Amino acid sequence: MTLSILPFCVALVALPAPCPPAPAPPAPRPKLVVVITVDQLRPDYLDRWKSQLTGGLFQLVNEGAVFADGYQDHAVTETAPGHSTILSGLWPAHTGIIRNSQGVQDSTAPLLGVNGPGASPRRVRGTSLFDWLKAVDPTSRALSVSRKDRGAILPIGHAKEQVYWYQSGLFTTSRYYADSLPRWVQTFNARRLPFKAANATWALLLPDSAYKEDDNEPWENGGRDVLFPHRLPADSVRAAGAIAGTPMLDSLTLLFALDGLEALRLGRRGTDILAVSLSSTDAVGHTYGPDSREIHDQVLRLDRYLAWFLKRVTDKVGRDNVVVVLTADHGVTSFPERTRARTGAQAYRVSVDTIVAAVNRDLDRLAGAGTSREWLSFDTGMLFLQDNGRFAATGVKTDSILDVVSARMRAVPGVGRVDRVADLPRADTASDPVARRWIHHLAPDAGVVLVVTLLPGSVWGIENAPIAMHGQPSEDDSHVPIIFWGRGVKRGVYRGRTNTVDIAPTLGRLLGVTPLSLIDGRVLTDALAPRN
Repeated sequence: MTLSILPFCVALVALPAPCPPAPAPPAPRPKLVVVITVDQLRPDYLDRWKSQLTGGLFQLVNEGAVFADGYQDHAVTETAPGHSTILSGLWPAHTGIIRNSQGVQDSTAPLLGVNGPGASPRRVRGTSLFDWLKAVDPTSRALSVSRKDRGAILPIGHAKEQVYWYQSGLFTTSRYYADSLPRWVQTFNARRLPFKAANATWALLLPDSAYKEDDNEPWENGGRDVLFPHRLPADSVRAAGAIAGTPMLDSLTLLFALDGLEALRLGRRGTDILAVSLSSTDAVGHTYGPDSREIHDQVLRLDRYLAWFLKRVTDKVGRDNVVVVLTADHGVTSFPERTRARTGAQAYRVSVDTIVAAVNRDLDRLAGAGTSREWLSFDTGMLFLQDNGRFAATGVKTDSILDVVSARMRAVPGVGRVDRVADLPRADTASDPVARRWIHHLAPDAGVVLVVTLLPGSVWGIENAPIAMHGQPSEDDSHVPIIFWGRGVKRGVYRGRTNTVDIAPTLGRLLGVTPLSLIDGRVLTDALAPRN
C-alpha cells in the first residue's frame, strides 16, 4: 500500500497541506484463541489459595488482564445458561437457553458409538464468535471439548465443527455434527484411559499441613467417603464413571484437547478457536462444597494441569500467536447445613413443588370431567404457565391464580421474594441486581409468569439432600473470574462491573471481526494493548 501512495504524495509536495501518512496495515490476528471455562470456579478461590498457586492459574492471574468484578449477570446460574453467554455476547434472554433441562437435549441427534441423550445446539438463538470469525476467514476451524454436552456445544453455537464430550468413559459427539468419529478420537478412546483408573487414589497434592479445612464435615457427600485419600472403584466401568467426580477428568479433558489441537493442526493456518470446558471443579464442589479440603486440592491440581496445558499449546503455536480467556459458567453457595452450623444464619433447602402440585389439583377440580393436567410447572425459580387458554376455559383469571401462588410461596422459609415477570421491567436495575438478572435471563416467549428468589445462603433442593447448589441470582452464584492473557492483552487488574457477555466482543476486537447481529456485551477496551 505504501508504494502505491508514495508517487501521489510526491506530486503534491508543493501544496501547503501535508501529505497524509499511509494507513497502518491491520495487526495480524492471533492464530489461536483458547477459551477455558472452569465449571463452578469461584473467583475467591484464586485469592484464598493464592500463595499455593504456582502453575497456570498463577500465570494467568499475574500476567493477564484480570477483571475483579466479573459476573454471569443473569438469574438461573446453571451450566447451560452460563455457557451460552461466553462466546455469544448475549444474555440467556436472547440465546433462549434459560435452564439446563432444555439446553441442548435433542432426540433427533443421537450419540455416536455410546448410549446417552442426544444433543445439538438447535435451541440456541443468535450467533457466536466463531460465526463472526468464519465470516471473514473461511479457513477458521473450532474444537470444543467438555465432560458435559452443554459445555462443549454452547460456546460454538450452531457451527458444525469439532465438538466432543465425555460419555460412558469415551469422548463422543452427536449426529448433528458427524456420522462417524474421526481417527484421532477413535485412537484416543482406544487407549481406555478412564477404565485404567480402576482402584486409582485421589490423595492430597501437598502435605496435610498445607490445608486448613476440616476433612470430616458431616454434610459433605452425605457423610460418606469424606476423608482423604479417596479411592475409585475396582471395577473398570464404574471407575470410568466415577472419574468424573475427581480432578482426574480435568487432566483427561485437557489431554484430549491437546490431541485434537495436534491432529487438526489448529493455529497453523488462519485463526482457530479451541474451547475447553473443565467440569471437575463442579463435581467436587457439588459433592464436598466450596469450603472443603477437596475443593482446595482440586483447585491446586487445576492450577498445575493448566500450566502443563498452556505450555504445550504455546510450544505448538507460539506464545505470541495465542490469546487465552479463563472464566466460569457460575459459582456456588455453601451447604446450608454448614451455614447454619457455623454462623447460625437461617439457610434452607427450599422446595415449592407441593404448592405447585396443590394448585394444579385445584385447577383440575375446577375444570371437572376427571381432568388431570399440568397447568403450572416450576423449575429453578421459574413458574411456567403451560397453556393460558385452559384458564380461560375454566373461567379462572390468571391473576387470581398468581396471587394465590405468590402468597403461598412467600410464606416458605428461605424464600426472599416473588416477582411477577410483567412487573420486572419497572424495576431500577442499577439498585436492584436481582430484577436486573431476571430481566437478563428470561426470554419473552419462555412462558414464565412468576420468578422466585431465595434468601442468601438458601438453595433449591430437598431437605438433607447431600449436595452444594447453585442457580440463584446471588453474589456467590453469579460472581466469576474473567481473565484475558496473551497477544494484544494489557496486563493489570481492572475494577468495575464486567460480564461474561463482554468476552466475545472483546475477543472480536482483538481478532478484527464484528458481531453479525446486535449483542448485549461491550468491548473491554481498557485491557487491550494499543495496536502498532
